[in-house]
Amino acid sequence: MSNDEALLVESAEQSCIDEAREAGVELLLPREVPLGGPRALPVLRSLPNKHRHMIGAWCFADSFGPADLTDGPGMDVPPHPHTGLQTVSWLVSGAVAHTDSTGAEHTVRPGGVNVMTAGRGIAHSEYSTPDTTVLHGVQLWTALPLADQGVDPSFAGLDAVPEVPLEGGAVARVFAGRYAGAASAAPVYSPLLGAELRIPAGGEAALALEGAFEHGVLALTPGIALDDVPIGVGEIGVLEPGRASAVVSAGDGEGIAILLGGVPHEEEFVMFWNFIGRDHAEVERARDAWMAERDAPEGERPRFGLVDDGSGTTLPSPRLPTVELLPRGRAKRRR
Repeated sequence: MSNDEALLVESAEQSCIDEAREAGVELLLPREVPLGGPRALPVLRSLPNKHRHMIGAWCFADSFGPADLTDGPGMDVPPHPHTGLQTVSWLVSGAVAHTDSTGAEHTVRPGGVNVMTAGRGIAHSEYSTPDTTVLHGVQLWTALPLADQGVDPSFAGLDAVPEVPLEGGAVARVFAGRYAGAASAAPVYSPLLGAELRIPAGGEAALALEGAFEHGVLALTPGIALDDVPIGVGEIGVLEPGRASAVVSAGDGEGIAILLGGVPHEEEFVMFWNFIGRDHAEVERARDAWMAERDAPEGERPRFGLVDDGSGTTLPSPRLPTVELLPRGRAKRRR
């Protein structure tokens, strides 16, 4: 792409953002990044974003697919570490096998959810299953409150979550937190919401919103609109706290979107790669521990442990930048 073409694209994107803002919606545009090892799956990353770092405690959002695995790579993510966060995996189609260093193994499929609490440190791997022909879904992270960042690592795999009918014929599947009287059994550490919205073709979902929450709608199919503002696939439309209601509509086909929400995250933290910590030094210690342990014998991995998935490999951490990492949180959630 030439410089002139890049400027035209940037100008068009900014125009979309400005138009959405005038309608009361903050529009977050994703960037495409590779996920995994040598045969990386392309994903759209909409959080963290250059304009906003978080929606409530949600600090990371990747969407992927629908990807035809007969013609391209699936999810192929060898063992890697996490600290100070939870990972939440939700699928529209396909299946992903999870194995972690607590000994947990679970395959997540549509209608179920995998929630891993990293706490002081965990390692895990994720692979799409051999019978998966089309992979479509999201992986999300929440930042643990600072008081809970040192909890023991754990895992919860649910095969089903509550469904709630919405006004307009849509359905919400609540996979994290609470919504419309339904509560997910998945563990959470702060007031938040994660739900899949299924909207009939040409229909709409009338949403009742928690006034103390900021909310985001992540589009997984074309034709999604939030309060008549178009939300492209992989984009998030954000609503500030104080809203009591909103409408999410679908186009010509069935609409699928992810509704995220939570109280604005007040605490500041540092985030680098898969690590969250209180400050740069804490993240640096976590990275150093992973790099020392990743190829160590089983009994010499005190922080992250061993992922017994048969892969025989682990992902190395990128190098830390030479400058101190800046904190993010409520005071830093926008730039």
